[in-house]
Amino acid sequence: MTVKLLIARHGNTFAPNETPRRIGAKTDLQLVESGVEQAKKLGEWLKANNLLPDIVYTSRLKRTIETAENALASAGIRRALHQSDLFDEIDHGPDENRPEPEVAARIGADAYNKWEHESVMPKEWAPQPDVLRRRWFDFAKHCEQAYDNKTVLIVTSNGVARFAPLLANNADDMCKGNKRKMGTGALSIFEGSGGLWMISHWNVKP
Repeated sequence: MTVKLLIARHGNTFAPNETPRRIGAKTDLQLVESGVEQAKKLGEWLKANNLLPDIVYTSRLKRTIETAENALASAGIRRALHQSDLFDEIDHGPDENRPEPEVAARIGADAYNKWEHESVMPKEWAPQPDVLRRRWFDFAKHCEQAYDNKTVLIVTSNGVARFAPLLANNADDMCKGNKRKMGTGALSIFEGSGGLWMISHWNVKP
């Protein structure tokens, strides 16, 4: 039987007039108005595409919890939220809560581009990619054992979600050019059976 993982990135946390900053595990922002709307559209999309989740996971951060709550309400369903540190955003260390130009200046343009396009993480950030990869594989194995023939929604953040494609055999085809960064409010769908995982949809924007 097949397990579906619906991996969503939380909605916007910055208003149009705000300067975007590098937000990680230590900065617990709420959704702004546009982020709430993104979450509602996510729920509407799940309902319209017959992908209502049986189980819902979030990180422990407000932006993922609020995204899940608004999506479920918009879809017209109720589910318990399982909050897990597995899905907390990464810790950006000295770059936490700093504007993007400052981050790029501190780590250098080459390192900044390698993170953005190749998911090569600066050494001061944590956890490192090998840990995130193992977490996704362990969670996927748990889902196969515990949620056979179920649909599981995970609402997380960019730094964690971008390593989920490592699960899938067709990641290179679905995430061409190493474009593994999901947009805010976006959704990707993974299907797994017998330890084999494939991406059916990547970075869908409801």
